[in-house]
Amino acid sequence: MIRLTIRQMEYFDALAQTLHFGRAAELAGVSQPALSAQIAEMEQRLVCRLFERSGRSVRMTPEADRLRGRIERVLSEVSEIEASAAQGSDSMGQRFRLGLIPTVAPYLLPTILPEFRQRFPTLQIELKEAVTASLAEDALGGRLEAFVAALPLDYAGLITEELFTDRFFLAVSAREPKLVAPPVSPESPILERLMLLEDGHCLREQALAVCGSVRPVALSSYGATSLTTLLQMASHGLGVTLIPEIALKSSAGVADLRVVPFADPAPERRICLAWRRNSVRQRNCAAVAELIRSLHPRSSA
Repeated sequence: MIRLTIRQMEYFDALAQTLHFGRAAELAGVSQPALSAQIAEMEQRLVCRLFERSGRSVRMTPEADRLRGRIERVLSEVSEIEASAAQGSDSMGQRFRLGLIPTVAPYLLPTILPEFRQRFPTLQIELKEAVTASLAEDALGGRLEAFVAALPLDYAGLITEELFTDRFFLAVSAREPKLVAPPVSPESPILERLMLLEDGHCLREQALAVCGSVRPVALSSYGATSLTTLLQMASHGLGVTLIPEIALKSSAGVADLRVVPFADPAPERRICLAWRRNSVRQRNCAAVAELIRSLHPRSSA
């Protein structure tokens, strides 16, 4: 009889996520030799190769692809069993898998991670940064406990709890001081130069909603997938872009970037925490939502 251990499945999951033995070991909280040994034993017990190693690159085999979904479901069930047993106490369990959209993650994590470590010192936080559709799919499939995204979320199987509002500003090049005078109207011709993220990013749709009747020219040839890239492009006069208030502090390090407010009522997005409606970790998710709200300076509570 083949007997796989939970530990082996956790190591498999970490390696499947990272496709890198060093990063997988770091994610799993073990040494690289220990992880490699468990993966090798797992392959021996299953009598098949799960990962192809070629120099520094790692690829999943077809056998591993077929196993991955089933292993994720097993680990999700284990996590929910642990969480269910802890519901009568203030425990967060052993791990919490949290997703964040890319236009929130780099700016929110430096604030919330230290507090997580202080309040829940034994909790293992696993993070995933992805676009909203991917995070929602993972949450509904039990691969994430919860995720941070922008409202609205049109998924019947999710519960959402609003965390804070995040006002938008316009980022322009400081090399062109006469480019725009504050406050910016939603009808301003400058918005014709608005640069957008690629399809799939919610900030793209939010930017289009800000523009009113002005039709922006999306610089799709650049293929921008991050707000950081757009800010660099704006600083060099390639166009203008939206910047959420949560990112203002980080943008101070971008040379030749000028941030201009919009006319009232200023456009904004609403940031929420979402989790699966039938999750046994309702109390844990609500606790995470309250923690984030308490730390954010523009809390909606």
